[in-house]
Amino acid sequence: MATRPMALRTIALLALAMAAAPAGAQQNFDTVKVTVQPVAGRVHVLFGSGGNMALLTGDDGAVLVDDQYAPLSAKIRAAVASVSNKPVRFVVNTHLHGDHTGGNESFGTAGAVIVAHDNVRSRLSVEQFNQRLNRRTPPAPYAALPVVTFTESMTLHLDGDSVQVVHLPPAHTDGDAYIRFIKANVIHLGDVFNNGGYPFVDTGSGGTIDGFITGADAVLAIADERTRIIPGHGPVATRADLAEYRRMVATIRDRILALVRQGKSLTEVAATRPTAEFDAKWGKGFMTPDLFLDIVYHDLTARHGTR
Repeated sequence: MATRPMALRTIALLALAMAAAPAGAQQNFDTVKVTVQPVAGRVHVLFGSGGNMALLTGDDGAVLVDDQYAPLSAKIRAAVASVSNKPVRFVVNTHLHGDHTGGNESFGTAGAVIVAHDNVRSRLSVEQFNQRLNRRTPPAPYAALPVVTFTESMTLHLDGDSVQVVHLPPAHTDGDAYIRFIKANVIHLGDVFNNGGYPFVDTGSGGTIDGFITGADAVLAIADERTRIIPGHGPVATRADLAEYRRMVATIRDRILALVRQGKSLTEVAATRPTAEFDAKWGKGFMTPDLFLDIVYHDLTARHGTR
């Protein structure tokens, strides 16, 4: 029978492998429906398969935040057309993963200007190698690459709103950004906020568990009770929802970090069940409690450990 550390590592690798597999191998996109839900002002949220999308509409053209998987591009365009008679003028990526950037090539070829952090273009431009999975991902097609990149922040002024795009400290990846629609009082936080599940720390793409806490703090500092927050996955949320998520992540991080600094093994940390009180609400999705513990433990050990 496998030891608990070996079992945890096996679960983690299998789950990560499933997450990294080509989307087309995991589902039939013919059955996916892309739906549109009003959020506030001229901002809508689009749900389909993959990361949540935000849409700003108006006379100046549509702004789309993330574009899910490539096979869904036609359905996404149809969803946009249901609330706007203007084409998508800008696509803003919250980070590099394919369930958020898969439609870049299609929208870029059609004339949309793709915007993202410098690190998103850098990573999409070259082959990515995940040492943990021994997996290679080829460079993205040229038309899928961001045309406009930024280091700290940038702002788009159109459709009667100001759209701030702000880089966050490494959390889900090292290219995370939040998108703030100032007039509408809506913020898209990408996968730094998984509303209903434990966060996925993609350490192979520069992510850290600490960044989820500082990222949540950055948004909590500018949000109010009327702010609507679009997470990377899950339903549209409030400031209170994000604060609860931040408390959960910080509590678990602090518990594991204290044991890592004592030189405890993964088996010893797992025996304390640091996620137990949160598992019923946050541990039912892709990021199981064992997988979350495995990733966070190894992230913190690499950066803060004593061994």
